[in-house]
Amino acid sequence: MGTMDTSTSASAAPADIARLAELRALTEGVDPDELDAIWARLPVCDVDQAIGDWSGAALYTGHPLERALHAASWHGKRLRSQWEVDPLICRDDDGGLFSNTTLGKGRATLWPVGFRGEVTATMVYDGQPVLDHFKRVDDDTLLGIMNGRPELVLDADGRHFYFLLDRE
Repeated sequence: MGTMDTSTSASAAPADIARLAELRALTEGVDPDELDAIWARLPVCDVDQAIGDWSGAALYTGHPLERALHAASWHGKRLRSQWEVDPLICRDDDGGLFSNTTLGKGRATLWPVGFRGEVTATMVYDGQPVLDHFKRVDDDTLLGIMNGRPELVLDADGRHFYFLLDRE
């Protein structure tokens, strides 16, 4: 259970990989419409492909979650198995990593979930109505989009929060 029938070798088109690298370097002004278009072109992610320790990077569209995660010293995610997921790995004042179960309201699990007409690996938070959907950029990079209860995850314009995950 927990896997989908997808090709493990599917990766993003070279132009999308290059553009995501450019967008990652920006500290503001990333267009969420462009991210929506890139998301639509990326291959879905199998639950097993999402397993691992990941460092994260916000894509700076101006979404309020960018500030919240920065204030929490967000580092990434630990997805050890379908059932053992730490959704918010943060840095403490000494630089050490810890699972911020207070901010994340607990832990999470991984499931294949439908979003925008496709089934892809999705992290489901245990303690709040929030889902992080993942699509493959390549074997070591995922594009994530936070979804869930609108008042928790959407900005004032009704846009989602986008982020990249890099395998550690």
